[in-house]
This record gives sequence, C-alpha cells and structure tokens, in this order.
Amino acid sequence: MDNTLIVILGPTGVGKTALCIDFAKHFASPIVNADSRQIFAEMPIGTAAPTLEQQNIVKHYFVGNHKITDYYSAAMYEHDVLQLLPTIFTPDHSKVILTGGSMMYIDAVCKGIDDIPTVTPEIREQVMSIYQQHGLDYLVDMLQQLDPEHWAIVDKQNPRRVIHAIEICMMTGKTYSSFRTNTHKKRPFNIIKIGLNRERDILYQRINERVLQMMEQGLLEEVKSLLPYRHLNALNTVGYKELFNYLDGNITLEEAVRQIQSNTRRYMRKQLTWFKRDCEITWFSPDNIKEIINYIESKT
Repeated sequence: MDNTLIVILGPTGVGKTALCIDFAKHFASPIVNADSRQIFAEMPIGTAAPTLEQQNIVKHYFVGNHKITDYYSAAMYEHDVLQLLPTIFTPDHSKVILTGGSMMYIDAVCKGIDDIPTVTPEIREQVMSIYQQHGLDYLVDMLQQLDPEHWAIVDKQNPRRVIHAIEICMMTGKTYSSFRTNTHKKRPFNIIKIGLNRERDILYQRINERVLQMMEQGLLEEVKSLLPYRHLNALNTVGYKELFNYLDGNITLEEAVRQIQSNTRRYMRKQLTWFKRDCEITWFSPDNIKEIINYIESKT
C-alpha cells in the first residue's frame, strides 16, 4: 500500500486536535503537528497545544520540541518533516496525519518552499535591532527600497514577513523576490487534504469560549513567565501581545480578553481565505467523522 500523508487543516477553533486523535486511533497513525507556535515548549496554553494526556493517547511529533529562544522557520520545518516521514511510514503504518493551522508550514511539506538562504544570527540581530529602535513602518519603507517587487505584495502588518525579507536582502545583496520561484516539488508519498469548517457564527462562539478557557487554565501566568522574551517573534502572537499590553498597564484585563477574541476571529478569517485558494482541499464538517474516514479510505 502506498504511503499517504493525510493533511487535516482548518481554521483555529474548528476542532482539529480532538478529531485528529480519533482519526489517528482509527488508522493507527502518529500525528505530525503543523502549528508553528505549538512547537515551542513554553507556550502550551496560548497555542492550545495537545495536552500531555492527548499525547499519551497518540504519538505526536513537533509539539513542544523547541525552546522559545530557538530560531525556527518553515524551511527548517520542511526539512525536518521530510527527514522524519521515512522513519514513521512502515508497511504496517502507511498513513501519517499532519495537522495544524499554519498555512506556510502545511504548504512547505505538501508543495515545498523556495530554497531561500538561512539567515545568519548576526544579520538577524541587526534587523531585529532596527525593528526595536524604529518600528515596523520604518522596516516597510526600508523593504520598499531594497525590494519594491516584494514590498508590493507583502503583508505590511506582519513584522515576521517584513523582517525576513529584509534579512535576506541584507545578507545576500539580492532581492528577496529573486529567490521566490514557487516551484511545486514532488513528494515520494501521496497527499490527501481534508479541510474542516463550521458555520461562521459557531466558529466565533467556539473561539470566544476557548479564549475564556485559556484564561481559566492560566494563560495570564504563562504570559507573565514569558515577559523576558517578549521581543521574540514567536510571542508576536494573538493571546500574548494583548496580555503584554495589559501588563504594561495600557488596557484592562477585560479589554485584553476581548481583543484576544477579536484578533483570533480575524486570524481565523485569514486562514480560511488562504485555504480556500487551494483546490486540492476537500471540505467537510468536523461532525461528519464517518464521512471523512470513508473518503480517506476511498482514496487510499
């Protein structure tokens, strides 16, 4: 039987984690995490990472396996997953589940990403220093001078994207655009993409409730423990930046929670917009477990 990577994707709050455990038990499959923040050990609550109990039920990879101070990228994730998969595909286990909501991580494994040079620590520190001193708008203007082609299409509100493009420009002396070929790489395994979605008002309700649950689980204490690292890109994440703002005394705790809910809903819409562009995804309601399993089995 051919090896198959079953990709379970969808927006935050849709219910991927619990459903994938059911799928993993059915197919006797391990789970490979494709959430770019759940890889950091210090952020389990705010990233809704699988609990230790869930990880004991099914073997998970790439959950809490890095420190928050580690540099990690989609390119490194692509390499690491492609190194891992041949070791967990076996004649008795020809299916592996990859799941998460980080669009670039999923694309990196399924399609490949461009061979962009790895940024040196010196360049990374230099650009981060500019960001901390002058802010995002300054970097956006800087990118316009260095690479006007990429400046025209980059998400100018996303510091990580802007910073990375400038790092490549400064390190190589070339434009970031020159490295982007968007070549779809062939993989030595089959790929089935399953998209999970719910009615918008139900997703909103689930997100709002999950944020309250995170607060009850100790999200504020988790954020307090990460204050010394707040400058790191990993913490430029919904849930953390709003509570940092509260701890700075700029907003009330009630307002911080409201902003987390609102910004999570906004991120959910952004995820769906990205995923909807991929015609390889077949969409299901998370409530139709048997229908999803039947579809997977019909394709393998």
